[in-house]
Order: sequence, then structure tokens, then C-alpha cells
Amino acid sequence: MLPLVEKYRPTKISDCILPTEIKKTFEDIVRTGEVPNMILSGGAGCGKTTVAKAMCGELGLDCMFINASEDGGIDTLRTKIRNFASTVSLNGEKKVVILDEADYLNPQSTQPALRGFIEEFAANCRFILTCNFKSRIIDPLHSRCSVVDFKIPSKEKPRMASEFLQRAKYIMDQEDIKYDEKIIAGVILKQFPDFRRVLNTIQRHSVSGEVTSSVLSSDVTVASLIESMKKKDFSGIRKWAADNCDKDISAVYRSIYDGLSETLQSSALAQAIIIIAEYQYKAAFVADQEINLVACCLMLASDCNFG
Repeated sequence: MLPLVEKYRPTKISDCILPTEIKKTFEDIVRTGEVPNMILSGGAGCGKTTVAKAMCGELGLDCMFINASEDGGIDTLRTKIRNFASTVSLNGEKKVVILDEADYLNPQSTQPALRGFIEEFAANCRFILTCNFKSRIIDPLHSRCSVVDFKIPSKEKPRMASEFLQRAKYIMDQEDIKYDEKIIAGVILKQFPDFRRVLNTIQRHSVSGEVTSSVLSSDVTVASLIESMKKKDFSGIRKWAADNCDKDISAVYRSIYDGLSETLQSSALAQAIIIIAEYQYKAAFVADQEINLVACCLMLASDCNFG
């Protein structure tokens, strides 16, 4: 089944749920047709990639999409980007390279090389970088790009949450998923403004054709996980991670910490805390929470003496 986030991804800026000023910025770009080099910064699931794709789609621009967290090495720039950016589009318009999760690009090699590409292909190509942490993008790229920070003013949060509730209800009606509006509102309030996570949570909990109140459960029990880690049982660890990765991820790591504090000897607990802290930090910007959570649990199982 196609993920709901892809199936119902907006294709026009007017359909994107955004703060007023940010939406106006992109509507003006579509109206004028003048696309600058851009850095789109903000938290996960707030619409950065969707906006970039919708803008290029509305303008009919030839676009290349690269996930920098998976395919962001220097060789990518030297081959894929050069081959794409050095040729003229069929319609004579400028081309666009969207580098998603650009904060993964190496700041010592790939990012400086990208600076050169922006200058070399300025007449023919524009670059749009999306990132969770703009501080990870080097200053020379900041100076060559317009930076749009996807911050949500407090006064706009109720309006945006209400709009996304209507969007979520429309999607579930189209997919013939039964739901209680109050439950869906609770999911949105809990995970706002990560709209991607909202839809992924709804899809994950609708396999029976209905979203029930269980979707709001935030209880994380780690007894089975600890048993799996003791036995070095990869399948058990993976199953536990899959069952819990959609919950509040900070609460998940806290529950692991609390559970191990009651289980491990003090000599092993210090190493466990260091591991948990490292992966909790990584959770703020990883592409896949489940993989990161499994990696954390495997490291704990490998490095900590459970006795």
C-alpha cells in the first residue's frame, strides 16, 4: 500500500498547510516564476520537502530530488548533479536540484563542493536544500541562499492544527477508514507540527479499517525488550522497536533508561546511559526512527553486561 503521506502529498502551494508568511513567500515565487537558491529549515514533518516539490511542480520545472542522508557523497555531486545541471531543460526553464536532509552533507568536502556548483551553474540551475538544523549548513551556503525558517507562530498553531484535522478527516474518508474525530484531534495535538508522523500513525493503526483510542496510548513497557537484549535476540528487539517507534520518541528512550536503571549493575549502567543519550540525540534528525531505535537497543545488548 502506498504511504498516505505520499498518496495525498499536496501538489500546489495553496493546498499546503503553512504559517501565513511562509505560504505567501512561496505563492509569490510561483506567481513571479523566479526561484532563488534556498535553504528550507525546520523540524521533521513540517512541510519543507512538500513545499519544494509543489513549487517546482506548479512552475513545471525540471527537478532532480536527492536524499542527502542516503546519497549525499561527493561523488553524487560530481556525477548526478553535474550531469543534470549542465544540460538545458526541454522547456527552456531553469532546472532545480532538491537536496533533502542537506544537513547530512559533509561540511568539509561535500558542502564546499556544492558551493562551487551553485556558482558554476547559476545561469541554468537552482538549488533547494532542506534541513532540520540550519546550523549544520556552512556559512558560504547560507550566503548564497535565501533561508526560510519553518517556524510556527503561537497564534497560528490553532488554525494550522484545525486545517490539518480537516485534511486528515478527508484522507480517512477517501480511504474508508472509520474514526472518532476527537481521537484524531488528540493525535494531531500530541504530534503537532509533525504532520507526516500524524499520517504515518493513522495508517499504522488503521489496518483493521478503524482508528481506535489505542492510537493515543503512550505507555511504553520495556520488560520484553530487556529480556530480548539479555538473550541478544535481534528479532525480539526489532519487533519491540516496530511496536513503539510511533510513540513519543523521547518517552521511549526515557522508558528504556528507567527500565535499565532497575536492571543493570552500576558498573554497566554508566555505559548504557551514554549509549541512550547518543541515540536520543540522533533521534532529532534521523530519517527513520525505527532503525535508530533498533541500533540503540542492539548497542545496549552488545556493550552492557546484563549479568
